[in-house]
Amino acid sequence: MAPSATEHYVSQSQDRPLVKPWSRPAPTSENLEWAPLIKIDLSRFDEPGGKQELAKNLYDAVTKLGFWVVVNTGLDDARVLRQFSIGNTFFKEPLEEKRTVPCNFAEGEYFGYRENSRWVGDTGVKENIEMLNIPKAIPQLAKEPKHKIILENYEEISSFHRDVWEKVVRKLFVLISIILELPENYLVDAHAYDQLSDDHLRYMIYNVRSQQEWDLAQAYSKGGHTDFGSLTLLFSQHVAGLQIRTPEGEWKYVKHVDGGITCNAADTLSFLTKGFVKSTIHRVVTPPSDQINIPRLGLLYFSRPGADTPMRAVPSPLLDRLGLLTAEDKDPNQPVVTGTEYVRARVKDVHHKTVIDKREGTSFEFKGLKVENHYE
Repeated sequence: MAPSATEHYVSQSQDRPLVKPWSRPAPTSENLEWAPLIKIDLSRFDEPGGKQELAKNLYDAVTKLGFWVVVNTGLDDARVLRQFSIGNTFFKEPLEEKRTVPCNFAEGEYFGYRENSRWVGDTGVKENIEMLNIPKAIPQLAKEPKHKIILENYEEISSFHRDVWEKVVRKLFVLISIILELPENYLVDAHAYDQLSDDHLRYMIYNVRSQQEWDLAQAYSKGGHTDFGSLTLLFSQHVAGLQIRTPEGEWKYVKHVDGGITCNAADTLSFLTKGFVKSTIHRVVTPPSDQINIPRLGLLYFSRPGADTPMRAVPSPLLDRLGLLTAEDKDPNQPVVTGTEYVRARVKDVHHKTVIDKREGTSFEFKGLKVENHYE
C-alpha cells in the first residue's frame, strides 16, 4: 500500500488551515531523454498579425504530437505557486475532511475529491494518486459543495480559475480555430467559460512509493492513455515522470519550463476535428532515483465542451478539403451526443470501480465515439 507523502499541518485555528508556502523541488540531475516541444509565446497574441503567426507555429504541434508549451501567459508565477500551496495544504488535511466532498463517479461527475483507494489489480498495491477537482465559478455551479479550505480561499481560487481560461485556454482555442479556417471564436464559444461544462481546476498529488511498489503497479499502469476533454494545461513543477509517445512510437519525458504551461489536446477536440487535432498519448512512470522520495504535486486545468455543445465535426473548410468531412458530418439534423454526455460516460467507465484492471486491447465506445483504453 502506497505510503502517504504528507504529514498533517499545524492549524492556524480550529476552523482555518494555515496555507504554508510551497516551492518547487530541485530538478532531476539524471540525463533523461526529453521530448522536443514547441513554445508558443502568448505575449504576441494581440500584436498585428500575431495570432496568425502563432497559429502557424502551433500547427505541427496540434496535428502531429498534440503537446506544446505556452510561455508569457500573463499569469504571475507567485499566483501559480499560491495555488500549488493551497493544493498541498489540502492533501495534508485529515482523510475525513477530504472525504466530505467525493467525486460522484457513479454518475460520471468529476468535481470533488478522488481518494487513492483503488487497488492496482492483484498486486496488493493501491494507486498513489489523489486529486481535487474544482468547477468553474459560474452561477450554474454555485451550489456545488466545496471543502473548507476551498471556501476559505475561494476568491483567489475562482479568480485564478477564470484567468487561466481567459489568458490561456481562450487564446489557444482562437489559434486552433484559425488553423481550421473557422471564425476565431468558434471553439471559444463551444467551450465558453460562462456556459455549463465540466471544466475544472485540479490539485493533484502522486504520493511517494517504494521502487518495488512502482514496479508492481506499472505492470498495470505503464501503458499510455489520452485525456477525456478538449485541452489539458499542466503548470510547471520539477518532478519528472510524465512521458509522451512521439509519432515515431518512442516514449520521451516532458521537461519543466520555467514560467511555462505544458498543454495537450484531448479526445473531444480530436472528435470535433475528425482526428486532425491529435489527442496526445501520454503516461506517468516512476520518477528518477533522485526524485523517487518526493511527492509529485500537480496543478492542472481541464477544458471540456459545453453541456450544449454537440459532438459533431466542426464545419472547417480545411477539414473539408482534406476529405475528412462526410455527408453525415455536414447534416445538422444528425443526432449526436453532447460533450458533457460523452465525458461523463468516459469518466464513469474509467473511474467507477474499486480495482484497476489491465486494459490492453480494449477500447471505449459511446454512441459512435470511440477511443483506445491502452497504448503501448
